[in-house]
Amino acid sequence: MATALQMETSDDAEIAAMIERGRVAQEQIAHYTQEQVDKLITAMVWAVAKPGVAEEIAQFTVDETQLGNYQGKFLKISVKTRATLQDIIHDKSVGVIEELPERNIVKIAKPVGVIGALSPSTNPEATPVIKAISAVKGRNAIVIAPHPRAKLTNKKIVDLMRDAIVKMGAPADLVQAIETPSVNKTNELMKQCDRVLATGGSAMVTAAYSSGTPALGVGVGNAVITVDDTADLDFAAEKIRISKTLDNAASCSSDNAVILFDAIYDEMLEKLKAEGGYVLNDEQKTKLQNAIWEDGEHINAKVVAQDAKFIADYAGFEIPEGTLFFIVPETGAGPDHKFSGEKMTVTMALYRVKDIDEAIALTNRIQGYQGQGHSCGIYSNSDENIMKLAEGTRTSRVMVNQPQAPSNSGNLWNGMRQTFSLGCGSWGGNGTNNNITWRDLINETWVSKPLATPKTLPSDEELFGKEIMETI
Repeated sequence: MATALQMETSDDAEIAAMIERGRVAQEQIAHYTQEQVDKLITAMVWAVAKPGVAEEIAQFTVDETQLGNYQGKFLKISVKTRATLQDIIHDKSVGVIEELPERNIVKIAKPVGVIGALSPSTNPEATPVIKAISAVKGRNAIVIAPHPRAKLTNKKIVDLMRDAIVKMGAPADLVQAIETPSVNKTNELMKQCDRVLATGGSAMVTAAYSSGTPALGVGVGNAVITVDDTADLDFAAEKIRISKTLDNAASCSSDNAVILFDAIYDEMLEKLKAEGGYVLNDEQKTKLQNAIWEDGEHINAKVVAQDAKFIADYAGFEIPEGTLFFIVPETGAGPDHKFSGEKMTVTMALYRVKDIDEAIALTNRIQGYQGQGHSCGIYSNSDENIMKLAEGTRTSRVMVNQPQAPSNSGNLWNGMRQTFSLGCGSWGGNGTNNNITWRDLINETWVSKPLATPKTLPSDEELFGKEIMETI
């Protein structure tokens, strides 16, 4: 029987060999033209998103992971991948990519090398595709480490992309999959690659930042949605239902808490119920809490991304036919109010406030517990309330009058960059607020020429002002 040390040594060698193959492949496209790069990523998306294949992948993903649902998986592999391709296909990523004539500076894109990417079990169908085309758009290679629960899905998708790459005349090893994943292999990948792109649990993201390799990680999601007294309530209820139930809430952008203004609380609650929401009583709330957090702390994997009937049966309470999501009335936030945190189920906490100021304060309390920096949303026709929320919350994204889960990572109805990697800034312990794309996976060389007319320093009076000069 192999010792732990022998297994680690074997893992290290396996990853080292993959990294080396990636480097060889990357060198072969290091001087590709923009047209060659864009043909590559177009072929990669078509290979997985074309009719017949997308349906097969969606079903395969559900069968393997037992997470989410077919429709959610199909939308991601068929529509999200197309939308991501559309979003980046016309971007210039080769040669001079930006010019600042007023500063006489041009920026030249350079590959990073081999990207080490982590793919979660909750979005294993589109995440490898989006990360792979973002890497190749920057003329990089990529090695993808899947969650063990989705290793076959990951291999299936990577193999399809590899075949497409070869048919376009490029080396297959531009995209590689760890076929038998383990924590040690993932850690080795993060140590040996040139840049880490981490999407997964907080422990894995922390490990990415501790790997010694430059890392792009994401923070915890716990989206909080406000509905004010100017909103179109029918519209808001429908979009909240769409977001809350998309892929059985596999996304960390699913509506985890909904805040309603007093003035519309009763009416809006009825509309949420009409959309398939079921309000839990105290006994059911306790049973659901015990089901979601089996040890009182960690989310129970058995109920993640399952439908309402499955969760209710597991928790031990009855629900009406047609129930699509749970509504749990809440008043507080923090560890003593578990439903104020991320739930990864078709469960939303429901809060009541007087006005936008109370909504902002409550959003910050909820996300101070979990989800700070990630995103929040608002249904409103008041620009004043919208901007107040945006200015008053510690968040990287405020989605206005849109279903949160399919919107904050970019969609056809907004201008957000398409991704599944949402930076949360310093609020979420991340180095970026970006919707992470190919631009985060390149190096840039700045070429600076002298200005035609050099800048001159103004007088002290003009630069500092009399008030400062006389006070200090």
